[in-house]
Amino acid sequence: MIDAFVYDAVRTPFGRFGGSLAATRPDDLAALVVRAVVDRSPGLRTDPGALDEVVFGNANGAGEENRNVARMATLLAGLPTSVPGTTVNRLCGSSLDAAIIASRQVETGDADVVLVGGVESMTRAPWVMPKTEKPYPAGNLELSSTTLGWRLVNPRMPSEWTVSLGEATELLREKHGVTRDRQDGFAARSHRLADAAWSEGFYDDLVVPVPGVDLRRDESIRPDTTVERLAGLKTSFRKEGGTVTAGNASPLNDGASAVLVGSAAACERLGLDPVARIAGRGASALDPQYFGFAPVEAADRALARAGITWADVSAVELNEAFAAQSLACIDAWGVDPEIVNRHGGAIAIGHPLGASGGRILGTLARSLQRSGERWGLACICIGVGQGLAVVLENVTT
Repeated sequence: MIDAFVYDAVRTPFGRFGGSLAATRPDDLAALVVRAVVDRSPGLRTDPGALDEVVFGNANGAGEENRNVARMATLLAGLPTSVPGTTVNRLCGSSLDAAIIASRQVETGDADVVLVGGVESMTRAPWVMPKTEKPYPAGNLELSSTTLGWRLVNPRMPSEWTVSLGEATELLREKHGVTRDRQDGFAARSHRLADAAWSEGFYDDLVVPVPGVDLRRDESIRPDTTVERLAGLKTSFRKEGGTVTAGNASPLNDGASAVLVGSAAACERLGLDPVARIAGRGASALDPQYFGFAPVEAADRALARAGITWADVSAVELNEAFAAQSLACIDAWGVDPEIVNRHGGAIAIGHPLGASGGRILGTLARSLQRSGERWGLACICIGVGQGLAVVLENVTT
């Protein structure tokens, strides 16, 4: 079996809902990171047609990115029309799924170089309505937002499965005993570490600016966030007995990410050295209302397939959909919380659904490269009860 490696990773700054990236189309965001990865590779810059495939993740797909955004991104980025593209949808895990798909293509010899990533504009996600069974209905019709969560729900779906993501997190934190204090502390840490990482220059090589937009850092980071301030926020999903707030959950965001995946032999075509080997993959699923806990089994499976244990892992990038679900996963793994999201997480950085998997994978690869540590894990929870995980092995030391 041929090994698959991460060679490079970039992303845009993540913008707030209705913020600095609100005027930028998602297909343009995707094209930007595709072009950036190509331009950062001496080989691809000379011959972008050397790309075997572009695989992009996108969760909503109901707006301007609807016509296979991977293919749209290659065309808008000026790549040759001979480069094929496909879009995958595993909701929040879409771009991590894209990387998994690419790694399998490389390992089986079906491809040598694959550019993967993901994009989401939650700001520009449209409202939709179903077509009526008969034309010209006399009554009112209801619009559904495609920004986040369930819409146009099949009535045959059990109601306990279709609760909001926030209510599902309340159910999960009740089941696993995660307190409000811990959630707020975790959220404050996310902002503190993200701000420090930007200030120290960690993200300088990972993030490319969006032309014409005055945004150089992730827009949702609040450096002045404290546990005390978070404790004063009202709960968002339960008026009584709730713990989940706007402060200890990830915000709505816009952004794109890209990761360059290839074989060992691809280094000559790319003019780059590999950063990390994709050593293990895992997917899992459980009851939809407990979606936030799905990374637990996905990670355990990925580690087993990599032939290592939690004792070998030095760095974890866990997408912070909610503080409560992140803490539930960390508790279940029994790992040192200090190795998780050392450069901030989605609560601070943001969570533009389809782009987040690429963000955590790229961050993990660079983190291992800079620290010299050998093993790391990227994992993400997914609405409707799924989880994905990827193990990376640092090959730069």
